[in-house]
Amino acid sequence: MATPFIAGLAVAAAAMAGKYGIQAWNSFKTRPPRPRSRRFYEGGFQPTMTRREAALILGVREGAAAEKVREAHRRVMVANHPDAGGSHYLASKINEAKDVMLGKTKNTGSAF
Repeated sequence: MATPFIAGLAVAAAAMAGKYGIQAWNSFKTRPPRPRSRRFYEGGFQPTMTRREAALILGVREGAAAEKVREAHRRVMVANHPDAGGSHYLASKINEAKDVMLGKTKNTGSAF
C-alpha cells in the first residue's frame, strides 16, 4: 500500500527538481557576461620602467621569448599608433616596454 504513495512522491519530487533546474538554467543564460580577464594594462606608469611593467604593457609574461615580445609589440602598437589616432606618449611607452623586454635599454626612463 505504501509503495504507490512513495512512487508518486518520488515522481512529484523529480518534477519539482526539474522545474527549478530549468528556472536556474534560464537565469544563468540571461545573466550579463563577465570578462574573464583584463586584456590591457590600466596605466599608472613608473618613472623608470621595470621589466614587470613592460610585460604588463605588452600583455606577455616577464620571461617571454623575444619573438613573443615582438609579436605583442606589433599587436599593441597597431591599436595605439599615432598615425591611426593613438597617443605619442603611449606609443613611446610601448616602444620602451619592447626595449626593456628585449634588453636593449638601460632603463633610463621615458622621453616624456
